[in-house]
Amino acid sequence: MYGKTAICLTLAIIFLVSCSIYIASVDLRSYFFPLQSAPHSICATGRPLRVYMYDLPRKFNVAMMDRRYSEESGPVTVENLPRWPADGGVRRQHSVEYWLMASLLYDGEGGEEREAVRVSDPETADAYFVPFFSSLSVNTHGHNMTDPATEVDRGLQGEIVEFLRKSKYYQRSGGRDHVIPMTHPNAFRFHRQQLNASILIVVDFGRYPRNMSTLSKDVVSPYVHVVESFTDDDPLDPYENRTTLLFFQGNTVRKDQGKIRVKLAKILNGSADVHYKKSIATPSNIKTSTKGMRLSKFCLHPAGDTPSSCRLFDAIVSHCVPVIVSDKIELPFEDEIDYTEFSVFFSMKEALEPGHLVNQLRQFPKDRWVEMWKRLKQISHHYEFQYPPKEEDAVYMLWRQVRQKLPGVQLAIHRNRRLKIPDW
Repeated sequence: MYGKTAICLTLAIIFLVSCSIYIASVDLRSYFFPLQSAPHSICATGRPLRVYMYDLPRKFNVAMMDRRYSEESGPVTVENLPRWPADGGVRRQHSVEYWLMASLLYDGEGGEEREAVRVSDPETADAYFVPFFSSLSVNTHGHNMTDPATEVDRGLQGEIVEFLRKSKYYQRSGGRDHVIPMTHPNAFRFHRQQLNASILIVVDFGRYPRNMSTLSKDVVSPYVHVVESFTDDDPLDPYENRTTLLFFQGNTVRKDQGKIRVKLAKILNGSADVHYKKSIATPSNIKTSTKGMRLSKFCLHPAGDTPSSCRLFDAIVSHCVPVIVSDKIELPFEDEIDYTEFSVFFSMKEALEPGHLVNQLRQFPKDRWVEMWKRLKQISHHYEFQYPPKEEDAVYMLWRQVRQKLPGVQLAIHRNRRLKIPDW
């Protein structure tokens, strides 16, 4: 009896060993020892994103807001952070860099609930933030390439590139885990190609070649809206309360796809229920736009010099259903927000068919419009830039987008370490 048992046991062992050799996949240790779990990626943890922010001289950020701030010495802190001016005007639309910096300086309540927190030890950081106000630099140091003042902007960009090249942490990842805001279309225009590996915060890809900026590695940000948010929008009948069908007020002379604005003016002018007016962004005109958007059912967003513009986000916080005419637009937070729930889209070809766009809007069902209006009220807080930051506001959303890029960053870093030939 014992002989038969021994023979059966021996045959069973021989069978298992044979199977192991044949399929080359059996690890007997796994039957007797639990596998050690791999380290969790930042996306799988519940903790805030840990961000190291470089301490740059004030000339790279707040000194551009007001010369008075350049007279102070030492780094910018939560105690001496200047507030963004209430009369910031059109410059406000490109101020994303300021609000990201401010959110990291904030040390108030809710640290564990925030999407990102600043760390003082760069060795513990998940990402590295470069607080250079590249968009404000464009607005401060000349608006076109021939303006002599742009040499100041060029010099600041060159200094930042040189600073990063000397950074141990930039060298370690090739800059891939560094976050650099560039929301003005001409931000960092002289040296941006040298930073193309980093996570760029952009509003669209209109002036970026594909080998520099892509949706896979970069973050699309909203413009900072310049009209006041509509906080008491609670009429009994919102549809009838908004007496203008379609509203547009802005510059009609634009480059590239923005040339459509002149063509739309010829098609839309003369319609009694359409407000289409050429305008520049002055304080009084911004107030006029604020009132006009709040009294309109739909707000037109045609392409500008680049596919996106601040006008879209002015419409959202005004709860005016956006009508988007921009074939190559990229929209912020689109992995979390479905824009078709509160926006209407027309291709440029459709929009230029005489009468087509206006007729479609006139026939738009009231109940569907009301649902879109309600949805706008539900999501508009995601487009608010504010200090102190609040949960689920625009800065909160942007840091979450950065977090989602980090697994791809780690993949690129690890691949680069083992490649013996240039990446194919």
